Amino acid sequence: MSEGTSGPRFVGLSTTSSVVSLSGMVGRHGETTPLVNQQDIETGPAPYGTRNDDASEANTHPPPSSSSKRNSKFARRVRYYVPSTAWIPDYSLSYLGGDLLAGISLAAMLIPQSVSYGTSLAKLSPTAGLFAASMPPLMYSLLGGSRQLNVAAEAALSLLVGQAVTEYRHNYPNDDPNHIGVSVATAIGLQVGLFASFLGFFRLGFLDVVLSRALLRGFVTAIAVVIAVEQLVPMFGLTELENKLQPESTLDKIIFLMEYMWTDSHRLTTVISFGMLESLILFRVFKNYFKNRWWIYRLPEVLIAVVLATIISKDFRWDERGVAILGDVAVNTGSHFFKFPLHKSTRRFIRGTTSTAILITILGYLDSIVAAKQNGDRYGHSISPNRELVALGAANLFGSFVPGTLPAFGSIVRSRINGEIGARSQLASLVAAAIVLLATFFLLPALYYLPKCVLASIICLFVVSLFAELPHDLIYYYNIGAWTDFAMMSITFFLSVIWNIEIGIVVSLIISLLLVIRRSSKTRMTILGRIPGTDQWRPVTDNPDVEDVPGALIVRIRESLDFANTSQLKVRLRRFELYGVEPAHPSDEPRRQTPRVLVFHMADVETCDASAVQIFHELLETYKNRGVCLFVTHLRPNIRKMFENAGIVSMLGADAFYDTLAEAMAKVEGG
Repeated sequence: MSEGTSGPRFVGLSTTSSVVSLSGMVGRHGETTPLVNQQDIETGPAPYGTRNDDASEANTHPPPSSSSKRNSKFARRVRYYVPSTAWIPDYSLSYLGGDLLAGISLAAMLIPQSVSYGTSLAKLSPTAGLFAASMPPLMYSLLGGSRQLNVAAEAALSLLVGQAVTEYRHNYPNDDPNHIGVSVATAIGLQVGLFASFLGFFRLGFLDVVLSRALLRGFVTAIAVVIAVEQLVPMFGLTELENKLQPESTLDKIIFLMEYMWTDSHRLTTVISFGMLESLILFRVFKNYFKNRWWIYRLPEVLIAVVLATIISKDFRWDERGVAILGDVAVNTGSHFFKFPLHKSTRRFIRGTTSTAILITILGYLDSIVAAKQNGDRYGHSISPNRELVALGAANLFGSFVPGTLPAFGSIVRSRINGEIGARSQLASLVAAAIVLLATFFLLPALYYLPKCVLASIICLFVVSLFAELPHDLIYYYNIGAWTDFAMMSITFFLSVIWNIEIGIVVSLIISLLLVIRRSSKTRMTILGRIPGTDQWRPVTDNPDVEDVPGALIVRIRESLDFANTSQLKVRLRRFELYGVEPAHPSDEPRRQTPRVLVFHMADVETCDASAVQIFHELLETYKNRGVCLFVTHLRPNIRKMFENAGIVSMLGADAFYDTLAEAMAKVEGG
């Protein structure tokens, strides 16, 4: 649940066209959610249309029978796990106007965006992106818990699909490239659905806290560079030359652009591309001056640009002057619109696309859960990460039954706009999906003369917004001295750009996990000292005036013990003996006298696993053999029981255990 923050904040960060928002990970001012939401309680009421009967009326009803209780419990479970069974029956007509307006506005955004992602990024037909914006949302609207989340193709994820498609087309030059593209996209979509469902069923929704924000920023910045380089090629009219020379990595394509964009670019294509990009940026700046006038602020500039570019291209016959146009787009679904995804042509690509599918699942989920939680906090409904994973998995599984459909996940920008326009249920996404589906079958022929370079300009428009967020984060890391985070961001960025995106994110994820393991393996503990003239004990790091008891070392362990953090306990205690809590190099001279008494304050140790008990036993035995007097205080009953069974109590003696530190120190100082 979010709380207002007053310190420095990250601006939006995303893996897609707006994409993983860091601002969504921190609280918003003035947006509160109850600490306990009824949807988080298994017996809670439905999120929509809940009725509260008067107490007097409730008392007139007879006690429910066991059968009705079972039926009621089953109904609550169904409404919890299938949210559509709650919001559809209890739908309020007061939401209808906002939902319809939001759905129409989303469709106006999705149609040109999906065409761009399908052709320019995924290297497939425009229908790949359009089907992703129309089929998966149908399933998510039934199972998803977020009322404003809109599910469709995303820029970064489409790019990953496009890289896989390009690789397999190179590996199978004699096969039909369109058939390979459809099969690869279907294989990836199927696996994405399976992986997301698997993560949800096994309650692994905590994955959104594994990746650090610095890693995400580095990845998103790298994605922005990769997408920009990919789109600059058609914007300069160098697509044919690229197909001939086939530069592989992003670095190769950067060198390719620097070498040929001055001599071999198509002048008219270049003028159209950058003229369109500049117009779109200026249009957005113009809209920002009229945020209070919704009829101006909500104008779909991308859709307007597509329509105007298509009309002008047709009138001036840009295709006859060398400008590549969209042309005929065949919506060929075969004899059946739906087709089982695990057929022969798809199975041969399953194994080779597994890593891409896993990466898409993780990144898509991160973007979706941030968007869902952001809207949940804003509009007052709870979000279950595990249920969201299942819903997103089911949505992509459903989409994979339409051949060639791109993986679909939630977008922070679209979902935020969806809510701001007036969406209060998933009906808005259903309306948008229906309009996009109709456009797929009936409006695509009208885009015959649409220049492909305009689609590249549209994608670059979103890339510009990603670059605009970077300086703020760099300044933020510099101001707080977060050099580890800065290094993580840099490693992710350079590996993704120089090698490829998968290597960049995998290596950075491994480093991030190693850092987490390294930090978790250090037991949190401190040295206690006595406040002069009292029998109160405080950490020496927080109270520099506290006094030591000569010859005694009092250590407070600040967390539960397990095999991970106990393994270095002996080394940490040895450093405390020699140097105290201050940082020191192992070659430095000891700063403290060797203790004759060692007291463990264990009030914060709530649990202790078997390995930790065994290691602790060996540690105490070592100190006892050295002649050090040992005492343990504030030991919880469950931990004491484990110590008794492990032989620690018998080894130290019952008189080594005290309820309070004051009692133990009275024994030490009293001799």
